[in-house]
Amino acid sequence: MEPVPASNSRTVQTSLVLPPDTNHLGTIFGGKVLAYIDEVAAIAAMRHARNPVVTASIDSVDFLSPVKEGDIVNVEAFVSWTGRTSMEVYVKVMSEKGPGGDRRVTAISFVTMVAVGKDGKPVPVPKVLPETEEEKQLFESAPERQELRKKRKKR
Repeated sequence: MEPVPASNSRTVQTSLVLPPDTNHLGTIFGGKVLAYIDEVAAIAAMRHARNPVVTASIDSVDFLSPVKEGDIVNVEAFVSWTGRTSMEVYVKVMSEKGPGGDRRVTAISFVTMVAVGKDGKPVPVPKVLPETEEEKQLFESAPERQELRKKRKKR
């Protein structure tokens, strides 16, 4: 299989935070952000693998800044590294105070997705070809994160 540029998997989802998305403090539910992360990571992984995918793991998610009702949430993801059947997907969540307002990083996460065939069993995926400096940096540091995941799984 030929390597696939990371840009082929890049996926962006933009949403407006509405009242049903928020808790009693007027900030977005953490579970809503996790759902966005999982959904956008899955789309990026499917674009890379050209197959359905399942979520294998979501690395820890740190909520770095609050997102309030009326804010705009931008979730961006791309495949940063691949194994034989798995893909590490880098996901960055940004929030914006209304249209044209201040932007800030809300959360960053790495999601591991596994490509599956029609029978539901894992199938091989192409390697990823990093192009930008950000993609190269994430690609080079991925084996260390992979090793940490393996250790965590053993515990």
